[in-house]
Amino acid sequence: MSDALKSAALSILRPFVRYLITQGWTYGALAELLKFVYVGEVIALDARSGKPVPTDSRVSLLSGIHRKEVRRLREELQDGSGEIALRHGANISAQVVAAWVACEAYHDAAGEPRALPQRAQEPLPSFESLVRLVKADMRPRTVLDELLRAGVVELQGDTVALARRGYVSDLPQDRLGFMGAHIGDHLRAAVHNLEGQTPYLEQSVYFDALPPQVAEAVRDDLRRLGERLLQQAYQQVSRAERAQAAATGAADAEPSKRLRLGVYYYEEDMPPHTLSDGATGEST
Repeated sequence: MSDALKSAALSILRPFVRYLITQGWTYGALAELLKFVYVGEVIALDARSGKPVPTDSRVSLLSGIHRKEVRRLREELQDGSGEIALRHGANISAQVVAAWVACEAYHDAAGEPRALPQRAQEPLPSFESLVRLVKADMRPRTVLDELLRAGVVELQGDTVALARRGYVSDLPQDRLGFMGAHIGDHLRAAVHNLEGQTPYLEQSVYFDALPPQVAEAVRDDLRRLGERLLQQAYQQVSRAERAQAAATGAADAEPSKRLRLGVYYYEEDMPPHTLSDGATGEST
């Protein structure tokens, strides 16, 4: 393993392993999971390259896992990918809140998400029409109950008001599901770029050796900046989607692409020996 690859692997694994330790996961539990991943990815790589389904010997050679283990793990893979989908209610709720924040039809005169009646005659905006907008296959009342439970909306008589501009579930399994989806796609973008393909956007701005007061002063502003970017991205994709449907007359065409644009923020104290002169930069 090259030093650069080893360093990258350690940077990726350390925070995750630290969390696993707090959840009672030992090395053996993670090692068993990695066996499953290695066997699945060897098979997937050959399939993506148009090669025949690999033999147990080939999987063993490329993964370093004993052939008997390979056979057992392949049987498990045949029963499913091993991936656990994000809870449907959480996924739909996140989409509804994103549409509410981004779509101008659901904004007031100041451009803020307006309080919505639960139902109203078309074309007046309502919570029910918002749920239909994201093509949710759940009853509006079910979505409303989930948002109320998570504290994302407030019910004022027959009116639904947004309490937070983003859906954050209070259930640990939902938070883990979102984390896996976000970080998984971030890593897929990074690996795509490492493979020399036409690069995806995968950058961050960073600052070293900042006075604590600076971080305190800009933290909330940077959150709002990220929220505006994601809101504009949602509007841009929605406009393009509507334009494509109007041009082709295929509003209900089978989707064949998915995309994700993410923004993240992190800060931590710097050990004294790493302090520099306030360097800034951008990673790609």
